[in-house]
Amino acid sequence: MYCVVSLNRIRYTMYLLEERIYFWLLVVIPLIIILFIGVSLWKRAAQRKFADKELLKKLSPTRSIFKAILKVIILSLVFACLAIALVNPKMGTKLKTVKREGVDVVFAIDVSKSMLSEDIAPNRLEKSKQLVSQIINKLASDRIGIIAYAASAFPQLPITTDYGSAKMFLQSMNTDMLSSQGTAINEAIELATTFYDDEEQTNRVLIIISDGEDHEGDGTSLAEAAAKEGIKIFTIGVGTAKGGPIPIKRNGIVQRYKKNSQGETVITKLNPTILQEIAKEANGSYIDGTNTSVVVDSVTELLQGMNKKEFEAKQFADFKDRFQWFLGAALLLLFIDMFLLERKTSWLQKLNLFNEESSVSK
Repeated sequence: MYCVVSLNRIRYTMYLLEERIYFWLLVVIPLIIILFIGVSLWKRAAQRKFADKELLKKLSPTRSIFKAILKVIILSLVFACLAIALVNPKMGTKLKTVKREGVDVVFAIDVSKSMLSEDIAPNRLEKSKQLVSQIINKLASDRIGIIAYAASAFPQLPITTDYGSAKMFLQSMNTDMLSSQGTAINEAIELATTFYDDEEQTNRVLIIISDGEDHEGDGTSLAEAAAKEGIKIFTIGVGTAKGGPIPIKRNGIVQRYKKNSQGETVITKLNPTILQEIAKEANGSYIDGTNTSVVVDSVTELLQGMNKKEFEAKQFADFKDRFQWFLGAALLLLFIDMFLLERKTSWLQKLNLFNEESSVSK
């Protein structure tokens, strides 16, 4: 990448070479030149065997050395332009640092085995991932982070504005990420407090998505402590009150259902109570996760109603392709080459670029 800096403006012109491997096509140019020189020497040697120099001038008075060289130069330029076109040079601009406003949102997603229950389609975990993905689609300049938790919490993605990376990490989440099982919401809350880097920040949001099943630890006291640090906690309950079994699959096919120590099939149910208590202690609210559009609209409205924090971010303009220029130049040169003959034209004879005496009989 090459950068040309203009000192009188806070603006930079950026050039990006996308496919540099195609520069290897430039090797063809010296090969063309070597081949031309070789063929020319071979022709000269063959012609000398046939006749002397003066006789050759009389036999082919319009033969032009300049035209042959010119055609080689044009052919070399064609390959050079095609190579650069394939490299696909791009041009863009780096803008000056601007102020952006947003909210820092951390998603804590339950990845315990109970989230495999299919009482809500396709299952609780996939539903949770869909909800987060849809919420991200509605965000503008907010920063986001992701935490996975079961019996312990694990930082999946630190605070970032890279929504594409967030979705990639989101899709890779599964119930095998953490070996220990349970639903330690308290550890998720404790870990989330380390994601926010500004102590004076008042727009901190933690969104916990869980079925509330197998809850461990004192989440409500930690939620209260988080609220004192300016963190609002919203909880989303995924699952149904009726509940469902936990399937154990192999290659996408259900082999059996999870059973307890008595050999009975385990039925996991949504436990909204703990989620409601945590949200209440942290000045947030509880949202039923059954209807995706309702959840997305509710979260979006809540975030839009919060005070936005200003933070600096460097923005880059989109790079624009410039291969068209070089492709057009190559086509133009090929068009010119079609009308270039290797014999002298009348105007070229008058120029006499190589001081050749005309032997054409008048």
